[in-house]
Amino acid sequence: MAASTDFRRQIEGYSLTTAEILYHLPDFPHLLQTFVWQRYDLFPQFPELKRFLAFWQDRLDGPLHSVRVMHDRLIKPAELRTISGEFSLH
Repeated sequence: MAASTDFRRQIEGYSLTTAEILYHLPDFPHLLQTFVWQRYDLFPQFPELKRFLAFWQDRLDGPLHSVRVMHDRLIKPAELRTISGEFSLH
């Protein structure tokens, strides 16, 4: 049984990347619409996201307003580590 494409990509260093894309509606340029893109991508180059945004700009009518990228290496919750191995909570 072959491994899934997503699993192979994780082994190659890819991890889940989410992009929130705001774009102008073609018929109503003063209104913004949101599109959420999520794929496995390489940090920090983001080749998959760059390829998708290039496709968007070449083939879709809605001009991009902004792109916000979320990735676990950009920001993640603080890790809790024990120093003495024991916690006392009152």
